[in-house]
Amino acid sequence: MYTVQRSIVTLLALATSGMVFAQGGLPASQPNYLTIIREEVKLGRSAEHTKLEAGWPAVFEKVKWPDYYVAAESLTGRSEVWFIVPSASHQAMGESLKRESTDPVLSVELPRLSRADSDVLASVSSIQTMARKDLSFGAFPDVGKMRFYEITLFRVRPGHEEQFEAAAKAYGSAAQRSAPGISYRVYEVMAGMPGPTYFVFSSVASYGDFDEMMTSSMAIMKGASEEERRTLQTFSAEGLVNTETQRFRVDPAMSYVPKETRASDPDFWMPKKLAPAKSTSASQQ
Repeated sequence: MYTVQRSIVTLLALATSGMVFAQGGLPASQPNYLTIIREEVKLGRSAEHTKLEAGWPAVFEKVKWPDYYVAAESLTGRSEVWFIVPSASHQAMGESLKRESTDPVLSVELPRLSRADSDVLASVSSIQTMARKDLSFGAFPDVGKMRFYEITLFRVRPGHEEQFEAAAKAYGSAAQRSAPGISYRVYEVMAGMPGPTYFVFSSVASYGDFDEMMTSSMAIMKGASEEERRTLQTFSAEGLVNTETQRFRVDPAMSYVPKETRASDPDFWMPKKLAPAKSTSASQQ
């Protein structure tokens, strides 16, 4: 990431002191804020990008950086990596800026990594969002066990925010009856892209779990009451500009997670590197 963008990541990653944490430091309840750093990777440079990005967690671990982030690599749409960073408050963000500027290791290493990153990236953007816990649904997942994300953007017509909220609550009401086991988190964009825009995050431990997610979605719509259907249809016709759904896989090399999380599933978080294959000519000697 570029220095400015990664500085935002760092300060927001430090701003988690007011959240509820699971053992090892990952959030155990919906974070108050998320910053999403979107890096668009140049064609054919994904492997280089992954190798370079692995340098960031290594530096953070070296200085015993206390807070963490998840890297999600796109499976659909453009070739992107989203760095998803939780935070508790703006006050904590400001305080963390002071620490970053005075750390002797980070002040040297982050600019070096940023310069290397810039060669493999086509663009970088930063989006700040706030939790809409009143519109979210279900139990908060065990972040360390999630392997895939489905993220949907709802772009809403200005002045129709209340219609989106009503539709989200109607969907949640229908879900409570027809699919009470589902889970998703809603965030509203504060800065970094045109608004009003909302992100809806869902996550699964296995890609096959998306089958169950789709089945649940169909059950919710089938079981919706006439009033709930009307609310959803009204929002779609009057208040919705468009939606965009993308799927991602968690990349362990680019993520910065606690040692306890890595140790809990070393095959995923600390995979063994494959030895380079021997050439045919070498094997015949």
